[in-house]
Amino acid sequence: MQPLIDNARTFGQRPEEFADLAAGQSPEVLFITCSDSRVVPALITGARPGQLFELRTAGNIVPPYASGTPTGEAATIEYAVEVLGVQDIVVCGHSHCGAVGALVRGDDLATVPAVRNWLAHAAGEPRATDPADPEVAEAVQHHVLSQLLRLRSYPCVERRLADGRLRLRGWYYEVHTGRVREHRADSDAFEAL
Repeated sequence: MQPLIDNARTFGQRPEEFADLAAGQSPEVLFITCSDSRVVPALITGARPGQLFELRTAGNIVPPYASGTPTGEAATIEYAVEVLGVQDIVVCGHSHCGAVGALVRGDDLATVPAVRNWLAHAAGEPRATDPADPEVAEAVQHHVLSQLLRLRSYPCVERRLADGRLRLRGWYYEVHTGRVREHRADSDAFEAL
């Protein structure tokens, strides 16, 4: 923890780098990814403060839209789309994902009931040819596509897609190599950016 504290102490010593941020934010991208500490959106994309609006959830799950029971995730998506006017939403899954791995393997999550109940929101069971594969690449990629489909059920997303003001993108990040792949509709495969 001490290195993090030391950096936080010196971080604010460059106020000229942050002064413009007080005027507001205008990110172009909502970046939805996993809470995993190995996935750092600004590091992956090179984004500076104010460029990405982030939503991080265990397993990069987009919960079902339900207007009668608002969630923090739905509020974040709606705010990004309707208020900030993001032009792209990226759902970024990653290799070695514990959440997707638990779903694929059918892990007993009785000791972590909140995690178990949250993972129940994963749109369908991620598929994997080899559930013992620690990378769970195939399952994570399938899971990313399921979350993109789920996003389409959000009214604000559906409207913006229909009028061409929003694009959805599916990314797969390899934590062990740093490589990023994007789903291409024409080949129905995740390919290098």
